[in-house]
Amino acid sequence: MTLKTSSGKPTIPSRILIIKLRHHGDMLLVTPVVHALKERYPDAEIDVLLYEETRSMLSAYGEIHHIYAIDRRWKKQGVRFQISQEWQLLSQLRQKRYDLVLNLADQWRSAIITRFTGAPQRIGFAFPKRHHPLWRACHSELVSTDNHAGLHTVEQNLSILAPLGIDTRTAPATMAYTPDDWQFCQSLLAENAGSYVVVQPTSRWFFKCWREERMAEVIRALTDAGHHVVITSGPDEKERQMVDAILSSCQSDKTHTLAGRLTLRQLAALIDHASLFIGVDSVPMHMAAALRTPLIALFGPSKLTFWRPWQAKGEVIWAGDYGQLPDPDDIDTRTSERYLDLIPASVVIDAAKRLLHE
Repeated sequence: MTLKTSSGKPTIPSRILIIKLRHHGDMLLVTPVVHALKERYPDAEIDVLLYEETRSMLSAYGEIHHIYAIDRRWKKQGVRFQISQEWQLLSQLRQKRYDLVLNLADQWRSAIITRFTGAPQRIGFAFPKRHHPLWRACHSELVSTDNHAGLHTVEQNLSILAPLGIDTRTAPATMAYTPDDWQFCQSLLAENAGSYVVVQPTSRWFFKCWREERMAEVIRALTDAGHHVVITSGPDEKERQMVDAILSSCQSDKTHTLAGRLTLRQLAALIDHASLFIGVDSVPMHMAAALRTPLIALFGPSKLTFWRPWQAKGEVIWAGDYGQLPDPDDIDTRTSERYLDLIPASVVIDAAKRLLHE
């Protein structure tokens, strides 16, 4: 599909908006779309609309011109305040007079925003659950999702560019950070700054985590081999308690914790300078893949086709290779079950040895 002016003449888009309203990892996996668009339209201004809490995933990415955000805390300040903020946002987007809007989201809100921009070209996905005249009316073109079940999330996102005829075969994921982010990490690392392994044992969903004793065994093997290990986690108290339990079993002057002390961009800087990343299916794992840091990714009952590390250097270790796992769609995310426990510690230790000596 060629973009056209009202007179029907072909034109190159100068203002493009991408809409994606999801979680942190989802936002990182939108960056290949931005890259592919910038390669095709180098002079275009590419904006992104996302949820405010995910802004840090893209805030240092130089190929994005401006980030607009929906703050889900608006509703806590009352309906009138929320309506005021959302109307202000809609007005800003309409005033930008976008040539092209790409709606990667599946919410009705995203479709209505897409239509409200007034852009002449508004491309979205033909999600089966949105088979409705209003969804079609909000878009000028819909891209089929019939083959999405066999595609990685990055490939699903990139498929929205098919009507534009853009080559997406080499579009990389990117996790950007600033020099200040790395400088802050260096101030905390001290003597470990030369060479270290990052271990991220936690996820906000604990069913994706490995037993603390297994992770401690891997860390002991690394420090016994002379490697410095930096343990990280999110700021949640449950995650920090998990790190404390691991540390109690692997005390060493070569083990250092930055659990809960880093922003996502600072964590990216830390991972980028690491010799190896070891972690579970979580946002930091996707960051490591995007940064091309050698990694070991531990997976349980997640949909590997969708969520395996994209363009990663390293190894994916799937618990399903060592025993029976439930269907990902049947998981109770509140369960205390540790499905990764099927993975022997020796398998991870051997993989770490291979990657650290490559």
